[in-house]
Amino acid sequence: QVQLVESGGGLVQAGGSLRLSCATSGRTFAIYHMGWFRQTPGKEREFAAAISWGDISTFYSDSVKGRFTISRDNAKNTVYLQMNSLKPEDTAAYYCAASFSLRITSPQRPDEYDYWGQGTQVTVSS
Repeated sequence: QVQLVESGGGLVQAGGSLRLSCATSGRTFAIYHMGWFRQTPGKEREFAAAISWGDISTFYSDSVKGRFTISRDNAKNTVYLQMNSLKPEDTAAYYCAASFSLRITSPQRPDEYDYWGQGTQVTVSS
């Protein structure tokens, strides 16, 4: 079992920045990959970024590449999503997710992940 708690969301103007945090607890030693997804009402959950625990490789959606950066702090068992140059279309609830699978083939797919946080709201005003 793993618990994930997101924080850092809020209201920001277009062009601004936010840093989301995802604190993990429980069987964190069993986590091999983590991801950030976002969702707006009436739409499917959309992939934003992922990071592999072992080789620290990262993967981004085209919509956030160059603006968002995913990173981790092992000592704090926390994953971050630094979001720069925010746009109104980035407005969504943001969720972090953890996978216990050693290898995942499609980090952008929600069903690759085993645990999810409750989400944190990001609102970008124009």
